[in-house]
Amino acid sequence: MTPLVSILIPAYNAERWIGDTIQSALVQTWPRTEIIIVDDGSRDRTLRVARQFASRNVSVVTQENQGASAARNRAFELCQGDYIQWLDADDLLSPDKVGRQIAAAEESQDKRRLFSSAWGYFIYRPYRAQFLPTPLWRDLSPVEWLLRKMGQGLHMQTATWLVSRELTEAAGRWDPRLSLDDDGEYFCRVIRACNAISFISNAKVFYRQVGFGSLSCIDRSSGKFESLFLSMNLHIQYLRSLENSERTRLACLNYIRTWLHQFYLYRPDIVEDLKKITLQLGGQFEQPRLSWKYNWMVKRFGWVPAKRAQLLLPKLKASFINAWDRVLFSLEGGNLASSRGLPGGKSSG
Repeated sequence: MTPLVSILIPAYNAERWIGDTIQSALVQTWPRTEIIIVDDGSRDRTLRVARQFASRNVSVVTQENQGASAARNRAFELCQGDYIQWLDADDLLSPDKVGRQIAAAEESQDKRRLFSSAWGYFIYRPYRAQFLPTPLWRDLSPVEWLLRKMGQGLHMQTATWLVSRELTEAAGRWDPRLSLDDDGEYFCRVIRACNAISFISNAKVFYRQVGFGSLSCIDRSSGKFESLFLSMNLHIQYLRSLENSERTRLACLNYIRTWLHQFYLYRPDIVEDLKKITLQLGGQFEQPRLSWKYNWMVKRFGWVPAKRAQLLLPKLKASFINAWDRVLFSLEGGNLASSRGLPGGKSSG
C-alpha cells in the first residue's frame, strides 16, 4: 500500500505564518498525507487561522501552553502515518519534498534509514532563500554525521528530516525539559537509532528567520541557558555511546568551544561545569575567543565589552535586513503566490 505520511505542525503565536505553512503541506505531490496541527495555547489568532484549513485530512487540536516538545508529542500521539514529517509553524516545504524522500525510502526498503534534505534561509520572500551546502549535506553514517555536527558547529533544520514510524518510536518522545535546542537533542536520538542517513539533494525546505524573539534565540533567559546546557550534555553522551575514541573526544571538545561564549557573561556556574567536562575529556579550558572582527576591541576595551558588541551588532544588522525584506515583500504584493518555485507561484525555471 502507498505509505501514509503524517505532517505534524506544533504552533504557538504563529498567526502571521501558519496559513502559508499549512498550504505548503497541503500541496505536497505525495498522494497520501495527513496534517495534524497542535496549537499550544496561542494568545493570538493562530488557532482561528488553522481551523480554516480543517478537513478530512487536516486535524486541528489545541491544548494549554506546555511548550513545543509537548505539542509535538501530542501530534505524534494523534497521527497514523507510516512516515513522519515534522514542520514548524513558520517554515515551508517545497511541493515535492515529501514525494522525493518517500521515493528514496521505498527504494531502500530500510525502515531504519533516515532521510534529510536541502534547506535555505529566508525572511519574507522564500524565493530568495539561500541554500548553502554544508558537510552534512551528503549520505553519512550516524557516527560520522554527529562528528561533523558537533566537531564543526553545524546543524540540520527540523523539517529536512523524513522519519519512519519505526525509527520515530525507537528514538522516543521529545524531551519537555528542553525549551532551546530541543530539536537538536531529539534528532541526535533519531540519528543514534538509525542505520544510515540518506541526503536527498533535490528535496527542499524553506527555513524562516523570524528574528531574535524566536524560540531559537538564547537571549538572556535562564531557562534557555539551562536547556542548552542539558542538550549539550546529552549530545556528548549520545556521540560517545556510539563511539568512544580520540576523534569523538575531540569533536566533543570543539562542540563545547562552539557554545561556551553563550554562557560566559551570564552563567558562570554553567561555565564552571563546562570546564569540568572539558578537563574530564582531557582538554584544556580556555576563555572563549571572539571572531576576528572583534579582536581589536578586546585589545582596546577588554573581552567583556567586545563580547557585548558581538551580541548587539548582529541584532542591529538583522533588524535592518528584516525590515528591508519586509518592505520589498510588501512592494511585490505581500503574497506567497508571487514567489517563484513555491505552491501557487511561478516556476523557477
